[in-house]
Amino acid sequence: MLLHGGIIRAIRVAWRLTVGFLLVSADSALAQPAMDVDALGITPDPGPVVLLSALIGVTGFAVWSVIAVMRARHRSESENFDLRLQVADLKAAADRAEALINGEDQRLVVWNSPGEAPFVAGTMAPVAGTPTDRAGFLAFGKWLQPESAARLDRGINRLRESGEAFDLTLAMTLGRLIEASGRTAGGSAVVRFRDLTGDRLARAEIEATHQLLAAEVGAMRAMLSSIPSPIWLRDSNHRLAWVNAAFAAAVEGDNEAEVVECGLELLDSTARRGIADSHHSSEVFLRRLPAIVAGDRRVFDVADVASTFGSAGIATDVTAIEQAEAALGRQIDFNARTLDQLATAVAIFDADRRLVSYNAAYRDLFELDIAFLESMPDENAVFDSLRAAHKIPEQRDFRAWRDDLLLAYRSVEAVEQWWHLPDGQTLRIIANPNPQGGVTWIYENVTERLDLESRYNSLIHVQGETLDHLAEGVAVFGPDGRLRLHNPSFATIWRLDPEALADSPHITQIVDACRRAGDDDAIWNRFIANVAGFDESRASIAGRMEGTGGSAIDYAVAPLPDGQTMVTFVDVTHSAEVARALTQRNEALEAADILKNSFIEHVSYELRSPLTNIIGFSELLSDARFGQLNEKQNEYAHHIMSSSAALLTIINDILDLATIDAGIMELDLIEIDVAATIQAAIEGVQGRIQESRIRVETHISPEIGGFAADGKRVRQILFNLVANAVAFSSKGGCVSISAARTGDMIEFTVSDDGPGIASDFLGSAFDRFASQPRGDARGGTGLGLSIVKSLANLHGGSAEIKSEAGRGVTVICRLPARPRIAAAEAAE
Repeated sequence: MLLHGGIIRAIRVAWRLTVGFLLVSADSALAQPAMDVDALGITPDPGPVVLLSALIGVTGFAVWSVIAVMRARHRSESENFDLRLQVADLKAAADRAEALINGEDQRLVVWNSPGEAPFVAGTMAPVAGTPTDRAGFLAFGKWLQPESAARLDRGINRLRESGEAFDLTLAMTLGRLIEASGRTAGGSAVVRFRDLTGDRLARAEIEATHQLLAAEVGAMRAMLSSIPSPIWLRDSNHRLAWVNAAFAAAVEGDNEAEVVECGLELLDSTARRGIADSHHSSEVFLRRLPAIVAGDRRVFDVADVASTFGSAGIATDVTAIEQAEAALGRQIDFNARTLDQLATAVAIFDADRRLVSYNAAYRDLFELDIAFLESMPDENAVFDSLRAAHKIPEQRDFRAWRDDLLLAYRSVEAVEQWWHLPDGQTLRIIANPNPQGGVTWIYENVTERLDLESRYNSLIHVQGETLDHLAEGVAVFGPDGRLRLHNPSFATIWRLDPEALADSPHITQIVDACRRAGDDDAIWNRFIANVAGFDESRASIAGRMEGTGGSAIDYAVAPLPDGQTMVTFVDVTHSAEVARALTQRNEALEAADILKNSFIEHVSYELRSPLTNIIGFSELLSDARFGQLNEKQNEYAHHIMSSSAALLTIINDILDLATIDAGIMELDLIEIDVAATIQAAIEGVQGRIQESRIRVETHISPEIGGFAADGKRVRQILFNLVANAVAFSSKGGCVSISAARTGDMIEFTVSDDGPGIASDFLGSAFDRFASQPRGDARGGTGLGLSIVKSLANLHGGSAEIKSEAGRGVTVICRLPARPRIAAAEAAE
């Protein structure tokens, strides 16, 4: 229909053009005058005819062209229709293919050409953990482990460049495994990614494990081959299955394979049979065995481990170690003989704290039995023996002292202590830890040395003090004639400038400065000659120089060793007065020192030592192992023990106060745990608390923390406060203990609900020997609160007491968190 309509429209157009042309031609002919053609003898014009013929041809060509165009259009529309059907079919096929790809939990990456971006299709299950977006998925290094990402990149490059296919199992950063397969299809490189599950996952894991084990075995064999010790593997028939290079070298084989093939053995048959027999009872064989290596006898530590498939062994050459041990043994014997020649006592304890070596000086110093020492006693047994023989310092808490001493076993540096024995000897103790464990104890008896040093130091101190305080001017000149030493009196007598004397002037300069009008020049010349001359006799001279105004100065020149010379000048006018004052002062100081030392020594040795014996023997009497006592005797023994303990406490309190007054008590500052210290003080009076049925309440601030103080003295303070509160509380009463931090002070408060303290006694509560009666009973010694205040002052703190009659007593002790020791304040 369309073709026919077009043809008709073309014919109509051509007809219209022809008719129009004819009309135009007719009009032109009519417009001209009519004339007789034949009469004129003119031939008719053929132009219109030709034009008409051309017009008809053009019209025919146009019709034919239109027909051809219409036919071509018809064919193109038919082809377009067929192509649209094919595109629809292809799109449906692509949709089906993409649906199939998406349905298999896989993802495809296709590279078509080098410059074209890869095509990504398909999806993977969310559990796989791969990125869902295209860019994130193609960034393999972000979601694959580095080694897996590198293997994938190498496989893709080979696939795209040479078409080499690959199948890889890749590890993700999340720990899961996926499968990647690369193939070429139609000139494109296609990589398919699939999540591994079920049997494929198990197989991949087995393969990964196999690869890892193979790599580890290869690495282990490479490492074992490089080890200088011979190593071997045997099969179930005890034949060599593998050896390392060191084994081959030891048996002089060319290589490892030859050694295995020929069965060259390092150990002899007896040793191999022993190893095989031992595996019947134990999988591990450990023994030191000899072997011949390159013609030399060597000693090896052999370790052989049996397994289901055979055994594996290693031989470590310990020949040098065995030789060193033998040499060490000889050296130890030599050192033991040398130690026996030393006057210093030496005892060596091993890591188990047992005595392994000692010298004769150690045995003689402590008078220990040889049989006891040869039994290799432990450290505790030795200390117990020394304690029984009174060969260690007296200790209030022997167990704690011993434990502190034994900390040397855990120290890395030498520890030094001083022991002052009851027999008057002084030992310098050095505990030197051994690198292999144990401690070497060195006991140096320094009694005589300390006595000599004390005498020497006292002499030097006395001489120096005496020289500086002498009214006699003293000057010492060296061999070169220059001033080496002088005292203030020398400068005062001659009115010399101390700064000028500090420059060590020559004797001639000093003589010029000291020379006075009217002095005898011969005397000064004799000074110069004796000090700076070359006279070998160097005789002493003495005399008196009379000066103007009646002054008189006695002088003396005395030669000293090493070519030195001492010159003394004395203003005899005031010499007697100065000497008398110096003597009186020195005697007073010595008398005070003797009195103080005599008091402390008397209390310590005359009272405490016998009392210790009394306590010890009363404990022995009460011990049923030494004999049974009747009820009355047992009661008497307990009275002796309790009374002795009370007396020992009083003596110790007096000694503590005397020590504080003497200014010789030193604080051992450590970090204090407040709660533990309070608990220790309560445990010290637990018997009294239970006896009186006292209820103890503690209130410790959570923010109190720790503080620096002498732990022993803080416990002593709290013990006295709690004991005092318990003593003044009625039966069934309550004692309250609290601790809090106030600024930079730690405040301890101990309160009781007893009868309190009378107001007239409150002001003297801290005085020594001040005691208030408790009902019908006599009061205590009156030392507890005094010691509390003295120890608090020694720490730089204070003590305060508050009480009202019938309303209990409250004692507040304040200690600085970081004390500044002030012994003078404590003494006051």
